[in-house]
Amino acid sequence: MKNYISILFLLLSFSGISQQKSIDQKVNELLAKMTLDEKIGQLNQYTGDNTLTGPLTINPNKEEEIKAGKIGSMLNILGSEYTRKYQELAMQSRLKIPLLFGLDVIHGYKTTFPIPLAEAASWDLAAIELSARVSARESAASGIHWTFAPMVDISRDPRWGRVMEGAGEDTYLGSKIAYARVKGFQGNKLGDLTSVMACAKHFLAYGAAIGGRDYNSVDMSERMLWETYLPPFKAAIDAGAATFMNSFNDLNGVPATGNKHIQRDILKGKWNFSGFVVSDWGSIGEMVNHGFSKDKKEAAYSAITAGSDMDMESNSYLYNLSQLVKEGRVSEALIDDAVKRILHKKFELGLFDDPYRYCDAKRQQKELNNPENTKAAREVAAKSIVLLKNDKKVLPLSKDTKTIAFIGPMVKPKRANHGFWAVDLKDVDSTYIVSQWEGLQNKVGKNTKLLYAKGCGISDMSKAGFDEAITVANQADVVILSVGEAPNMSGEAKSRSSINLPGVQEDLIKELQKTGKPIVILINSGRPLVFNWTADNMPTIVYTWWLGSEAGNAIADVLFGDYNPSGKLPMTFPRTEGQIPLYYNHTSTGRPAKNEDDKIYVSAYIDLQNSPKFPFGYGLSYTTFGYSDLKLSKQVIRKNETLQLSLTVTNTGKVAGEEVVQLYIKDRFASIVRPVKELKDFQKIKLEAGESKTVTFTIDNDKLSFYHENLDFASEAGEFDVMIGSSSEDIRLKSEFELTEKTPAAN
Repeated sequence: MKNYISILFLLLSFSGISQQKSIDQKVNELLAKMTLDEKIGQLNQYTGDNTLTGPLTINPNKEEEIKAGKIGSMLNILGSEYTRKYQELAMQSRLKIPLLFGLDVIHGYKTTFPIPLAEAASWDLAAIELSARVSARESAASGIHWTFAPMVDISRDPRWGRVMEGAGEDTYLGSKIAYARVKGFQGNKLGDLTSVMACAKHFLAYGAAIGGRDYNSVDMSERMLWETYLPPFKAAIDAGAATFMNSFNDLNGVPATGNKHIQRDILKGKWNFSGFVVSDWGSIGEMVNHGFSKDKKEAAYSAITAGSDMDMESNSYLYNLSQLVKEGRVSEALIDDAVKRILHKKFELGLFDDPYRYCDAKRQQKELNNPENTKAAREVAAKSIVLLKNDKKVLPLSKDTKTIAFIGPMVKPKRANHGFWAVDLKDVDSTYIVSQWEGLQNKVGKNTKLLYAKGCGISDMSKAGFDEAITVANQADVVILSVGEAPNMSGEAKSRSSINLPGVQEDLIKELQKTGKPIVILINSGRPLVFNWTADNMPTIVYTWWLGSEAGNAIADVLFGDYNPSGKLPMTFPRTEGQIPLYYNHTSTGRPAKNEDDKIYVSAYIDLQNSPKFPFGYGLSYTTFGYSDLKLSKQVIRKNETLQLSLTVTNTGKVAGEEVVQLYIKDRFASIVRPVKELKDFQKIKLEAGESKTVTFTIDNDKLSFYHENLDFASEAGEFDVMIGSSSEDIRLKSEFELTEKTPAAN
């Protein structure tokens, strides 16, 4: 009996491996039955015709090609009814290989969460994972297997419209968020009907496009790639990301889609990535435009040999791979590897057992109307708001305020609150989206009178509405002014050379200031904006980003103090475009400026301060926090040792609040110039008024390592500064320690 139990235990222990072998065996058996054309079909992805996220390729024979096994995946098919329709066509193919359905579920399906950059401002990894989890449940219930998210590109240029889709400028924060979002999308395992495949994008360095211009070139050192741009992708793999997506840019002269170094050597080689790689929309065919490939046939050759497994919308593989195999230029084994990777995911999702398992109209209806999803969206939206200024303590507003004037072009629109990359559910009306006006109405009591005036448009130059706005403001006790950029001013192909408040919105702010009324400025945006006059002259500013379908309620929660704002900026806000790229973790120069007035033969502008308008990691609260009692467990450590750091944080204000305690480290001297400071850890803590907590961090060799050519990541012996801050510029506590190769002397 004892032997039987031991054998049973071993069988159970290796059940995961057996399942893996079982899928591999099924893949190999199916592959052996496939013709070359059927294999190539699995590498081909088409879009549906109703929702477009790129230039449409007209194909009147799409349905016939599905039945012929020439399409392995589709994107932009919305709803379980329509995914079932297309899956039924795939079941008419010879081998009945099910389709994969993908969609850009970037920050929500029906329930829309804050844009990803706004979520990053929460610095709340649990909230970010929850957002992705809800998005996965809703999209999976609607027939979707695969989301083209998270975008994990690091970006230091707010002119680039796609900053709204990522986590900002910092590698450490971006890596933590990448991990959380993959976990949220994929849940415990693929095949769970509440999960979808994640797709880490864009591989690689898309966020460093020259001039902040979308699709533009990138040129950078291998060291910068490894230290700044690759770590979030590695974090996505560590979280189990099922797929990767190529970037549009060329990297050091080679388009990423055809770049063997990043796909074969790093992703599938050094990192042993077992999922598959999909091109971005048409990016294989676009290698012709790059001047890298003579035609789509050569583009197909470059992409498949570089490691791109699936062709999204360029038809380069469908019409050219077979000929390339016949000519002996492409090995069929190379195609087999790509097909295996795709089929493996289809088996993991359980689509061969039941191709329609995600096509359940009843489950879709139930999930899309789940009140818990709405509750989550409101909570995450509130956490994403950043309080930039509250000099005169106008906020939080009293619920006994008699008259409030709510003015501006952002007050009453509904869908605008979704921002860019929201799923356009044409058969769902917008009543579930809470406008900012409705959020305020929901919050105030019957004794508060709300007045409204639009004041001006977003980008037009008309001031015709100014007089009405001034009249309304003069009747109120408090004015709330909601301004910003339109939701379609940030996102893909939405680069801006000027990132000022558009139109005459800042002129409206100036006119309303003359009324002498207390004014709260709300700034809605998908990126950091430049608003110097407002920042210098208006004492109360709230950065609301684009917060999603619960925007109105979340903003009202913060304005009236039902939620104490805790957001911190994930990107540096410049004073002007002339400072860009601007980021906190820059390296030192041989002639650093000692202060803002130091301009003579130092690294400075003669007409502008070096410092940002608002620094990375910055954000205020309705309470205050004191930092004290910094302790290090050791002053000298060896490379294989860890150092424990502790400090006390106290809520020194009168209301409960959350604080993001940020750990920065500086390597004073190294063989390669190191940044002036680097974020290496953070904790978000909640404290009641008067409460204190001990916060601890662990510093290990990984936190002290940096990239060395031919050595990978390694630390160097030397002296380090450790800094604890409320932002990258607001450093509250400092200490130092030494890393040594030798055995430290006894104390």
